[in-house]
Amino acid sequence: MKKNYSYIWVSLIVLVFGIYFIPKIVDRFKNTTVVESDRLNVANRRELKVIGKAPAFSFTNQDKQTITNDNYKGKVYLVEFFFSTCPTICPIMNENMVKLQNEFGKDDRFGIASITIDPETDTPENLKEHAKFLGVNMANWHFLTGSEEAIFGLSKKFNLYVGKNADAPGGFEHSGLFALIDKEGNIRSRNMENLEYPIIYYDGTDDAGLKMLKEDIQQLLKE
Repeated sequence: MKKNYSYIWVSLIVLVFGIYFIPKIVDRFKNTTVVESDRLNVANRRELKVIGKAPAFSFTNQDKQTITNDNYKGKVYLVEFFFSTCPTICPIMNENMVKLQNEFGKDDRFGIASITIDPETDTPENLKEHAKFLGVNMANWHFLTGSEEAIFGLSKKFNLYVGKNADAPGGFEHSGLFALIDKEGNIRSRNMENLEYPIIYYDGTDDAGLKMLKEDIQQLLKE
């Protein structure tokens, strides 16, 4: 009989232990998981360097509206220099921009500024046709034109090379790079992998550059 009482007491102790301590252990594991998840998110975030303030601009878009950098305040946006009759890298750049539009275009905090380096050909009317040809459907993608002096001057301020060259296909040269600007108007860039210096601008002509842009735009939209 005493043996039976011992079993009863042991069972009661196990029951009390289960009722009181197991929920606490479960909560602890849950909290540990959350903490670990947060740590992983922090670890996966890249440090995007501030390169400097993006230079100011004022141009005319495909709808004959005046567009300045103030139109992009509070937005993460890209700047490119291109021309619509470019027979070499521009079609690749445009294709990648469309992919970014498809990825982020529904977010009103994302924008694109495509600035022509051939303003004589790329009138607002021609840029509108070009935008239609590309399948542009986001309100914050502006195709911009203005005086050659202002456009080439802005490219120098960005340090994004453009130039006339009669021997180049289409008569112009340019870098094919995209500048990434954050919501505060800063040029942002990640560091080169395993190196200490930033890439500054993203290659708009290859898959690696596009992949980096998708990741970094997503991060800046969350900041």
